[in-house]
Amino acid sequence: MERVSEKVKLDLARMTLRQVNDFLHHQMPAGPVSAISIINPNGMHNIAVGVDAKVDIEILGHVGYYAAGMNKQANITICGNAGKSVAENIMSGIVRVKGNASQCVAASGHGGLVVIEGDASSRCGISMKGCNIVVGGSVGHASGFMAQLGHMVVCGNAGAGLGDSLYEAVIYVRGDIAGLGADARFEKMSMEDVNKVAELLAKAALEYDPRQFKRVASGRTLYHWNKSKSRQYG
Repeated sequence: MERVSEKVKLDLARMTLRQVNDFLHHQMPAGPVSAISIINPNGMHNIAVGVDAKVDIEILGHVGYYAAGMNKQANITICGNAGKSVAENIMSGIVRVKGNASQCVAASGHGGLVVIEGDASSRCGISMKGCNIVVGGSVGHASGFMAQLGHMVVCGNAGAGLGDSLYEAVIYVRGDIAGLGADARFEKMSMEDVNKVAELLAKAALEYDPRQFKRVASGRTLYHWNKSKSRQYG
């Protein structure tokens, strides 16, 4: 570990993942650290999981599964691609992936902002519970599945089954949509929607016209059991 003033460099070629995460969980909050660089990640899983501190963390390379999971307060930037479930269960702060991300981006995310500058695979935003997600490219099938609260902005295309079983989350898509899932429907973009998309694009540092996006929201027909349609639920 190399410490210069309030900046720290953690080298996964010289330290174990356990040592790196132990520093992030226990040693860092006790000291005056404002920025951290993690080098040589080499696709390892579980990097920077469970961080709970106001700190800037830059991971220089590709990461495996569950990177930046359960993030709280931290601003984490992954300078590469990310494996599945990046920023899973994010609570607050910002997680940014400079490349592409695999499936289940920000699964069950409660708060904060997740930015994928490239493409995201299937089930992006599955069961999101209040976080915001901005994808600079496209998302795969079943994205937004059972999304309960929050916003997803997709600057590219969306795969089939978008927003299946949506609750109160809202999805905005600029490109083509292969198909909507059960109970998802297109709705007219209001000025409030345009402003929300503009706000999230600005936070993500992506330049698109917010008026080019389409709104997908819940039809609210699955909220209550309907005996006459019970056979359709199977």
